[in-house]
Amino acid sequence: MKKQLLDVLFMSEKRKNVLLLLQDGMKETNTLLCSLETTRQALLPQIRILEESKLVDHRDDTYELTTIGQLVVEEMSALVDTVEVLDIDIAYWGERQLDFIPPDLFKRLNELGSCKVFIPDMTELHEINKEFFEKSKESRRVTKVITFLYPNFPSIYSEWIASGLYISLIISAELFEKIQEDNYEEFRGYLNSGKMELFVYSGEIKFLSFGYNDHCASFKLLRKTGDYDSKELLCCNPGAVKWCRELCEYYKAKSTPITDI
Repeated sequence: MKKQLLDVLFMSEKRKNVLLLLQDGMKETNTLLCSLETTRQALLPQIRILEESKLVDHRDDTYELTTIGQLVVEEMSALVDTVEVLDIDIAYWGERQLDFIPPDLFKRLNELGSCKVFIPDMTELHEINKEFFEKSKESRRVTKVITFLYPNFPSIYSEWIASGLYISLIISAELFEKIQEDNYEEFRGYLNSGKMELFVYSGEIKFLSFGYNDHCASFKLLRKTGDYDSKELLCCNPGAVKWCRELCEYYKAKSTPITDI
């Protein structure tokens, strides 16, 4: 009986992985066997199904995607990547407000790649994530979109600036008012140092913060109920940094630059 294409793609882990491996180009049988850590006896029947479905061509001892195989695997790859991002903690994603992300970027959520959901200890609830903080000191720039200040923000920003880091902050209108009232001197000093730029976003805010350095992207997101449960998403890979950079640029373009407080 002829298999339906969706069954061919997803009802066998071996078939799915063969297709993903061939996305980068033709492979010899031994290469596939080594990559999949399997035997020829177990692999060849699955490849035969892919050939019968016109997804894979076979020449001598080498396999490659057909034209329609390339089309199918390109779409399948994005879906698999998205599922892997969500599968890290599906409950986390299902409980978050995500409509602050512009539609074109939301469709590319798969680019976040491998991420970790952190739940800080009680003693660290009001502290910046240590990994993000240290990775920032190894970076040239850190960009954050924020709605709050950590209690020890002066030591954070001072240490970053001392390490040669350039800080770009996009802040909510409410936070800007607080800074003008309570933190005037500190932020005037940061701006005068030439190591910080400041922008104010006056639109609706449906998140706590997000941002990136040269190595990681970090997200503190609100629950759908509007409250915050202290969980933080950290994604340390080039794809996530690029994705978060585009998200920050989206909000920066809608913000007002501040040159003096």
